[in-house]
Amino acid sequence: MVVVTGQSKVSGNPDDAMSSSDAEDDFQEPATPTATQAGQALPLLPQQFPEVVPLNVGGMYFTTRLSTLRRYEDTMLAAMFSGRHYIPTDAEGRYFIDRDGTYFGDILNFLRSGDLPPRERVRSVYKEAQYYSIGPLLDNLEDLQPLKGEKVRQAFLGLMPYYKDHLERIIEIAKLRAMQRKARFAKLKVCVFKEEMPITPYECPHFNSLRFERSESETKLFEHHCEVDVSFGPWEAVADVYDLLHCIVTDLSDRGITVDHQCIGVCDKHLINHYYCKRPIYEFKITWW
Repeated sequence: MVVVTGQSKVSGNPDDAMSSSDAEDDFQEPATPTATQAGQALPLLPQQFPEVVPLNVGGMYFTTRLSTLRRYEDTMLAAMFSGRHYIPTDAEGRYFIDRDGTYFGDILNFLRSGDLPPRERVRSVYKEAQYYSIGPLLDNLEDLQPLKGEKVRQAFLGLMPYYKDHLERIIEIAKLRAMQRKARFAKLKVCVFKEEMPITPYECPHFNSLRFERSESETKLFEHHCEVDVSFGPWEAVADVYDLLHCIVTDLSDRGITVDHQCIGVCDKHLINHYYCKRPIYEFKITWW
């Protein structure tokens, strides 16, 4: 007669025996899956959106039709609200877009009826249109001022060799001098010249000195560097020295740098015979605080 007790028989090496704690570990219920695990195990179903969509864009609230957000299929908004991507909602159930909403109303107005923003908001709305990849709005804004004028200005600046590098040099020199002197401002000399060859009273004024025929050896006699910190030029365009000065001051101001400038004379370096440099030299004053 075989008697079966409540204890199971353990055979083999005692070291191979499974302890009660090990057994409990092996047979524990699996932990509640995390959101990540759940997402891996169960892919999200396509998100359904109502016909009228409440939005929270960086804390600003908007309401629009779903068809408005999908007006142009190649935009980020159309992709976001296509149902292929999950859009989180806030506590009130509004679909949340983590972006400054200051100019989102202008974006919606264009999607609704093609309205364009006033001039003072064109640049800012352009940046938002770039973010949301709204090509038709970008095309329309590029035909408005000030963006249209900026295209012309950049075409002119494209003639300037190392223009951006020279701007950086102005900033670095001014910062270094102000720190060395513990001063609120710094001054530096900048040469801005349109023509390579010198202009003197001896040259016929109605000729452009760039067009003078000179041999290579004669040309080298006129080559020199003015004693300034930064030099811009030469270039061939209708825009003159004052136009380039305006560009320099504008681009520095856009970077938050306060700059004043004035002409303090010309370069009087003697080159050969009766020829002198005569390039205009400007004093730039950069104020740091």
